[in-house]
Amino acid sequence: MIRFAPALFALVASSALAEIPDTVARIEVIPGWRTADGGQVAALRVTLAPGWKTYWRAPGDAGIPPVFDWQGSQNLTGVAFHWPTPEIFDLNGTQTFGYHDSLVLPLDISLTDGAAPTRLAGSVDLGVCLDICVPVSLTFDAELPTTTTRDPAIVAALTDQPIPGADAGAGQVICTAKPIFDGLRVTAAIPLSPTGGEETVVIEAGVDSIWTSAATATRDGNLITAVADMVPVTGAAFALDRSAVRITVFGTDRVVDIRGCVGG
Repeated sequence: MIRFAPALFALVASSALAEIPDTVARIEVIPGWRTADGGQVAALRVTLAPGWKTYWRAPGDAGIPPVFDWQGSQNLTGVAFHWPTPEIFDLNGTQTFGYHDSLVLPLDISLTDGAAPTRLAGSVDLGVCLDICVPVSLTFDAELPTTTTRDPAIVAALTDQPIPGADAGAGQVICTAKPIFDGLRVTAAIPLSPTGGEETVVIEAGVDSIWTSAATATRDGNLITAVADMVPVTGAAFALDRSAVRITVFGTDRVVDIRGCVGG
C-alpha cells in the first residue's frame, strides 16, 4: 500500500497546471442568514467546468483533501462544515468520493458579535479531475448579511446530508486498535441494518494529521466489520481518540453518518 498518496499526487499533478484553463473551477460565497442564536449560516459554491469533479472531506486514497484558510475574515471565531452526501467514483479499481459539476458546501459560522457585520474571506485548495487531476487554489471574499431570510440553495444542500447514526438505528460502535509498523490498524464493529446493495465504509480519525486508508468491510446480519489503517503524517506516535472517529456507511438505499466509538 502506498502511504500519503494525496501529497505525492499533488506533486506529480502540479506539472500539468499550465495546461488547465482558469475557468475549470470558480468559487463564490452564498451569504446565507443570521441565526436566532447569533450565528451565521452561509455556504461556498464551487462551480466546475463540465465533466470535472472535486473531492469530499475524505477523498479516498487517490484524491486530494480540501484545505481551507479563513485569513482575512472578520467577526468569525469558528466554522463547522455540513458536507452534502458525496458520490462514489470508481477508476481502475480505486474509489474516490466527491462531487461533479458543482458543490454547495454549507457553513455554520460562530461569530464574535452576533449583531455585527461579518466578512467571510480566505482561500481553499482543492483537487479537481477530468482526464487528469490537479490541485487548484481559489480565493473568496464577501460581506455576510444580518438578515434572517433563508437561501434555498443552502437549504437544499443541508437537506442532502447522510442520515445521522441515531436516526438510522445504528448501535454503539466498538473500535479496537492494534499497532502496525507505522501507525494503528483499527477494526470497527458497526451494529447497523443493511443500507442496500454492496456497502462501502469510510473511517476517519477526526484529526487532519492522521491519514486513514480505504476500509475493507464485511457484513454478517446486522453487523458490519470494517478495518482501516491510521498513519500519522508526522510519523510520530499517537493515541486514538475514539470519540473523534467518524464512520460513513454508503449503501444504495441510504448513507449513514456515525460519530464516535468506544473501546472493546
